Amino acid sequence: MNRITADLQKATTDNPAPTTSQKVPSTEVVPDWFRTAYLIRAVEQRLLALFAEGKLFGTVHTCIGQELSAVAVARALRPGDKIFSNHRCHGHFIAFTGNVSGLIAEIMGRQTGVCGGRGGSQHLCEEGFFSNGVQGSIAPVSAGLALAEKFKDSENIITVFLGDGTLGEGAVYETLNLASKWELPLLFVLENNLYAQSTSQKQTLAGDILARPQSFGIKTLHTSTWDTQHIFDMTAAAADFVRKNKRPAFICIDTFRLMAHSKGDDDRNPAELQEYWARDPLQLVLNNLTNQGAEIKAQADRQIDQAVAAANDAPWASADPPASANLTTLHWIPAPATTLDRCVVQIREALRRNMARDSRIILVGEDIESPYGGAFKATKGLSDEFPGRVRNTPISEAIVVGLGNGLALNGMIPVCEIMFGDFLMLAADQIVNSASKFRYMYNNKVRVPFILRTPMGGKRGYGPTHSQSLEKHFLGLPDVCVLALHHRLDPGIIYDELFREIAGPVLVIENKLMYSWRITSEPPEGFVIENSSDPFPTTRLRPATKNVDLTVVCYGGMLPEVEAAVIQAFERYEIACELVVPTQLYPLDIRPFVASVSRTARLLVVEEGLGFAAFGAELVARLTEVDCGLLSKIRRLASPEHPIPSSGPLEKSLLPNPDNILQAIAETVRS
Repeated sequence: MNRITADLQKATTDNPAPTTSQKVPSTEVVPDWFRTAYLIRAVEQRLLALFAEGKLFGTVHTCIGQELSAVAVARALRPGDKIFSNHRCHGHFIAFTGNVSGLIAEIMGRQTGVCGGRGGSQHLCEEGFFSNGVQGSIAPVSAGLALAEKFKDSENIITVFLGDGTLGEGAVYETLNLASKWELPLLFVLENNLYAQSTSQKQTLAGDILARPQSFGIKTLHTSTWDTQHIFDMTAAAADFVRKNKRPAFICIDTFRLMAHSKGDDDRNPAELQEYWARDPLQLVLNNLTNQGAEIKAQADRQIDQAVAAANDAPWASADPPASANLTTLHWIPAPATTLDRCVVQIREALRRNMARDSRIILVGEDIESPYGGAFKATKGLSDEFPGRVRNTPISEAIVVGLGNGLALNGMIPVCEIMFGDFLMLAADQIVNSASKFRYMYNNKVRVPFILRTPMGGKRGYGPTHSQSLEKHFLGLPDVCVLALHHRLDPGIIYDELFREIAGPVLVIENKLMYSWRITSEPPEGFVIENSSDPFPTTRLRPATKNVDLTVVCYGGMLPEVEAAVIQAFERYEIACELVVPTQLYPLDIRPFVASVSRTARLLVVEEGLGFAAFGAELVARLTEVDCGLLSKIRRLASPEHPIPSSGPLEKSLLPNPDNILQAIAETVRS
């Protein structure tokens, strides 16, 4: 048994604390790790100086004192491996990529930075290296990256860097659980520097750090930045274990951050800082070096000087050129009068045929495997047909969407199901701070092509936490397309188009009631159904007569209720309404609405969710901004601003329904 294997066995069973003795050369010998570690420190010292000179933006989180963990982990990895780091990422980045000039230019906000100056200090991307500044959220994304490697059956591993403060985040434990259960090639590296920003670990952390991963059956190792041989042996052993066994490991590296959490905000005890400065491995090596030490310092300074000078000469970060609308002429195509199977069947068949066509498509969610097949049976039978590619996750929405982010970053096309749309809020961080930002903040180096499916809506008596329509909270997120399916348009067409062309995250709203409805384009008597010629069409139901009194807008599961009211308005009051039903809620194509209200001058928007700051409000604002003629009357009808009751009759009376929609139509036209 060699030393690394023996140390691994010992560390994963007895879990001893690493030695804190200082083991440094006593003669003029430069350790092989020293040049990289010193370069990291010199870069960060220069960054602090540049910040003081007003040449940086935002903030700077240095890893001064922790450099050895970055160097040791980077040396344990191979080409093809990937790292996901956190807000304190400079050392990890330099050790892994060696790109000093790109890092400095990035933090100085220049186009020559690794992300074009967009990401700054905390958001880096290059050659398999990613970082993000939100604590804990990187763990589920890293699991997705690792799952993709598992699907590819590669020898690559994923490393995620965490701090001890991040152990307060639930997403970390959700990821430990999943990584262990699914045997993902994921190496957790926890840098234990004793403080979460300025708060001592003694105030915030209960129990033992290593007991946490051990409780999930994960191999654990323990080392420190003060035992330079041990840290290299242990990190190599950890990476080797993950690679050979294709399952996770967790290594805790005891260390100490010698500088402030961010820039100069340091309230720690000066005596404690002095004690750790006296133990600093880099300084102890420097104390033993004379000529070689001066040469190493001079070489680092020259490299940094050149990087700073080049960044100063580079242009500032720039925005993307204005997006081309790339809109074809708006054409309305009569919908052939057809009736298809139930909506849920059409969705399931679309998933099936696209999975058969493209092996990159992976389905993840809660209870989606056979025999259950999802709460609304949209995936029933698919796990039998595509074993391993349809996966039940733990009850963790952050994991479901985080997996989607990571899978998409690593070449897969995930379809993530959230059982009830109400639970999207448990995954909001993964949508808002990851999916919507990765492409732009990484300067177009990545795409995040994943589909997030979820049912919305009430009228099934599920009560306040299972009946909401919360899609308004996700409208307007950069890069996140939001679609709402309805029963007048085959959802299979929508999913086929998505799988053919998807380049970014897409949220698909599927109304709960709609699952059981048959898809039909058979128009009511006296009406015509048409679809626009767009990839995600807008549907228009209009009277066969050309004279129209009112434009009515709705989407998704509201369509049958609104359609019934429109027909009654025509039959009872001779009010002719043109009903405009968008599939794509965001980005919003305003043209179909402009075309309609320019003829009617009256608008009624009906939506099931709360109306304040919702889709209808944005539509009215957009119509006001464009010169589409005088809108003589505008009205919005939505849910009352209180939780949805469980009582069936009360719920149906409060939500938009044919009766109160008909009343709103009459009042909008006749008032």
